[in-house]
Amino acid sequence: MKPNHKGSATLFKNPVLERLTHTHIAIPISIFLVIAIGLLMYGFRYGFLDVLSAVGLFIAGWLLFSLVEYMAHRYIFHMEPTNEFKKNIQYTFHGNHHDYPKDKTRLAMPPIVSLFIASFFFFVFKLIFGTMVFGLVAGFLFGYALYLFVHYAVHAYAPPKNFLKQLWIHHSIHHYKDPERAYGVSSPLWDWILGTMPEQRKR
Repeated sequence: MKPNHKGSATLFKNPVLERLTHTHIAIPISIFLVIAIGLLMYGFRYGFLDVLSAVGLFIAGWLLFSLVEYMAHRYIFHMEPTNEFKKNIQYTFHGNHHDYPKDKTRLAMPPIVSLFIASFFFFVFKLIFGTMVFGLVAGFLFGYALYLFVHYAVHAYAPPKNFLKQLWIHHSIHHYKDPERAYGVSSPLWDWILGTMPEQRKR
C-alpha cells in the first residue's frame, strides 16, 4: 500500500481496543515530562543527585534513549515479516504508520502503554545503575518526549525555515524514498555512526 495522506488503519475489530490505539500526542509527552521532573526532584531531595551528577546523568540518559530509538526503529519496527505473527506485530506497531503517515492520533503509544514503558525502564535501570536511575531515566524520558514531539511535528506541520528543517527532510526520506535508511527521528546521530544515512545526505 502506498502512503496515504488521509485516513487511518483499522487494527482491531473490537471497537474498544481500536479506540485505545488512538491518543492525543500531548498526553504521553506530558506523562514523560512530569515523571522526568519528578525523578529529578526526588533525586535532589533525598541526596541521590547533585547538580553536576544530575546534568551528566541526564545527558547520558538522553543519549541512551536516542540509541534505543534508533535500534527499536531499525530492528523491531522494521523487522522482516517472515511469518504471519511477525507480519501482524510489525503492522500493528509500525507498518500502519507507513501506510497512513498523516494519522495524527497514531503517532504515539496509548497512555497506559506510556506508563508501562516508563515503569519498565525505571525498574530495569534501577537494578543496573542503582541511585543513578533518577538522573538517567529523567534524561531517557525527556529524550522520549522530545522524540514524540519531533515525530508529531514532522508529520503534522510544514517544515520550519531554520536548522530544524533537516529533521523534516531526514524523516521524509525514510517515509517516502528509502525506508531502509534514516531511522533516527529525533536525531540523525546514529544513522551517521551506524551507516544508515541516506546517500544524498552523505554527499
